[in-house]
Amino acid sequence: MDLSLTYIVVIFALGFIGSFISGMLGVGGSIIKYPMLLYMPSLFGLVAFSAHEVSGISAVQVFFASIAGVWAYRKSDLLHKELIVYMGGAILIGSFIGSYGSGFLSENAVNIVYGLLAVIAAVMMFIPRKQVEHTVTITFNKLLAASLALIVGVASGVVGAAGGFLLVPILLTVLKIPTRVTIATSLAITFISSIGGSVGKVMTGQVEYWPAFLMIIASIIAAPLGAKIGQKMNVKLLQTLLAVMIAGTAVKIWWDILL
Repeated sequence: MDLSLTYIVVIFALGFIGSFISGMLGVGGSIIKYPMLLYMPSLFGLVAFSAHEVSGISAVQVFFASIAGVWAYRKSDLLHKELIVYMGGAILIGSFIGSYGSGFLSENAVNIVYGLLAVIAAVMMFIPRKQVEHTVTITFNKLLAASLALIVGVASGVVGAAGGFLLVPILLTVLKIPTRVTIATSLAITFISSIGGSVGKVMTGQVEYWPAFLMIIASIIAAPLGAKIGQKMNVKLLQTLLAVMIAGTAVKIWWDILL
């Protein structure tokens, strides 16, 4: 592998920018980093990653990035244990099936799954997040929660995402979980999802370890910085631009697949 200074700088920069934006907007980093890793390295004269390699790098990076988020909430009462057991168990199975199974899929098939997720993510950027007030007792449909988590796990496991951008609206809108509990609990479920995703990608040889390492270091530095700045500014414009970027990527991927 070419470990030139250009290679190190470009991969680190892509990881930094992607993690900074995801930290600022509170969305999963993989939905941003997947197209960046797929298309940007070749613009700098570097060998392009395959869809499998991109999904493998993303999966390992998400695993390490999500640890920090869960750690921050470890002593709070916002981690809903029952939700974590039902949805975490289902998403762990789903993400492993998706990530392991992706090793047997074609490049096009992996890109199609990303294309579908990107369209959903772009639409969700424009849906206002309802603030659900915290109640003393939280009840939810266990079968529905586990079923949705399983589906999210399979789809996101294919592209090396952890599905956080899908979990938040599901918890808020479908299961009617209070907002603060949703934010903390979705991080824990995302972390569990990333375990299944990482294991499946490693087992099927889809992980390029050096770029994954560079992306991990970049995310550890950039995500907290993005989160701090995101708290102090109105991110609506950036959110719109990001939705347009993700939608544009989805269009390009579908264009490449269909033509």
